[in-house]
Amino acid sequence: MWRTKLCQPVRTIFTKTPSPPPRHHYHRYQRPPISLSVSLAKTVTCIRTRDSHSYSSSILNERTFHFDFSSSLVAHCITSASSAEPQVVVDWNDAVSCSEVGDGANGSLEEEEEDPRTNIPVKAYFFSTSVDLRSLVDQNRQNFIPPTSRMTNYVVLKFGTLSNPSGLLSSLSQGTGASISGSDCCFMVVFQYGSIVLFNVSEPEVDGYLKIVERHASGLLPEMRKDEYEVIEKQTLSTWMQGGLDHIMLQFLNIDGIRIIGSVLGQSIALDYYVRQVDGMVAEFTDINRGMEKTGTFTMESKKLFQLVGKANSNLADVILKLGLFERSDIAWKDAKYAQIWEYLRDEFELTQRFASLDFKLKFVEHNIRFLQEILQNRKSDFLEWLIIILISAEILISLYDLFQRTASTLH
Repeated sequence: MWRTKLCQPVRTIFTKTPSPPPRHHYHRYQRPPISLSVSLAKTVTCIRTRDSHSYSSSILNERTFHFDFSSSLVAHCITSASSAEPQVVVDWNDAVSCSEVGDGANGSLEEEEEDPRTNIPVKAYFFSTSVDLRSLVDQNRQNFIPPTSRMTNYVVLKFGTLSNPSGLLSSLSQGTGASISGSDCCFMVVFQYGSIVLFNVSEPEVDGYLKIVERHASGLLPEMRKDEYEVIEKQTLSTWMQGGLDHIMLQFLNIDGIRIIGSVLGQSIALDYYVRQVDGMVAEFTDINRGMEKTGTFTMESKKLFQLVGKANSNLADVILKLGLFERSDIAWKDAKYAQIWEYLRDEFELTQRFASLDFKLKFVEHNIRFLQEILQNRKSDFLEWLIIILISAEILISLYDLFQRTASTLH
């Protein structure tokens, strides 16, 4: 009878793993195939007996086996180092449970099976006060993604190629649950009021995309505003979304998610510009008030004051009408998941609080404008009163002169 007697228990586990896809299909964030080395540090002596004939074979004290995950069959050899265990007779056909594998092998496999995260950089810019969306779409028709809502104050353009263009492009255009992970595409959201939000665009490529919009922009600003954010995709996330410091984590990011995130970031960067404009007016009126405190008067022409009035009113109208700061996105109305993103980002960027601060500053400016207008009106009234007094005085003098002339002529 043939059998194998082991002085040290040996466990051999064969697991079959699927072959990975070809090398060129790997995404830049995925890990390449790696090799696993298993070292047997103990001496295993096998005694093979049959009747009265026996022979022994020894295995070297240390032997290293290299396995590649790219093969279709992976063998894990684990030998016990404990000498206190009894000798066991094991048939080669006996099955061994995978749960009996040591913790060391489990730990290494768990590290390799960690879910990869996809980091998508998001950059927001504001460099003009108006963009002609119609001409922009006409010249970039091949990159235009048709809208899925009634919002007409922005367009979405796609640049680059997809790794699986047959399926992902159509699902992205329709706003379904497909993700842009594994894609080299760049997305640009352009708003009519001058904001631009770029997704998955590296820093050296930003100027090229901005020049595409610059040809159709008017009212270019001397200083461009910029803000950065990040979207992290994690498909095994327990919830639909999870917020963090300067980033938001989603199970997947599709075209509707790009529209929602882009709309909030575009409003935020534009609101920052208008807040700075109003801050400039507040600083100017503060200087006027300090001058009045020292001298008791102020020197400002009515034309300059009227310009400030027009600037304050136009800023308020742009924030409310152009930015649509209080208009809820149609995508957020239709799907609660995107409504959750919309509400979270508005709280994250404090749009409501910042508008309340802007409104308070505009009221301060309005109060000062009304006060200065009253002073200028009083000055004008005083001037007219003095002019009337002078005219009446001149008329009295002329009448007296005429009376003296008549009296002198009668005396002669």
